[in-house]
Amino acid sequence: MKVVVIHGPNMNMLGIRDQAIYGPMKLEEINAQMKAVAEQNKIDIEFFQSNLEGEIVDKIQECLGDADGIIINPAAYTHTSVAIRDAIQAVQLPTIEVHVSNIHRREEFRQKSLTAPVCHGQIMGFGPFGYHLAMIGMLQIFNEIQALKEQQKAQNQTQA
Repeated sequence: MKVVVIHGPNMNMLGIRDQAIYGPMKLEEINAQMKAVAEQNKIDIEFFQSNLEGEIVDKIQECLGDADGIIINPAAYTHTSVAIRDAIQAVQLPTIEVHVSNIHRREEFRQKSLTAPVCHGQIMGFGPFGYHLAMIGMLQIFNEIQALKEQQKAQNQTQA
């Protein structure tokens, strides 16, 4: 199983940018913690960060046939990008949206997510720990998919 973690614009500035909202942890540290969880669970993990909407759309599309799930923080594009939303919807992969801050406690223009309705779930407001929660959520989704496949296989064997 493989998870692709996509970080949107300005996420490369974590640890520098407004620490009162985003905290002192750098993106590299978040990625290292996620990698450790992935390794413990025998999951391949890939990280991608871009400040460019089109590159994020391209990366989501590249996940089709290459990944089993996506964890994404579209950052500012959460509130504006129909293109990222459409890409998530098109690839039909389990996707979890993560935000370091609670977008509902922020400015009004940040409170609506265009991408959340096409994701399996959304985690926000837990700081960098939200990424860990997303990994746990993705592992649960993978377990449910595997259980469903095994159930269908058993039903097919019974019918044969």
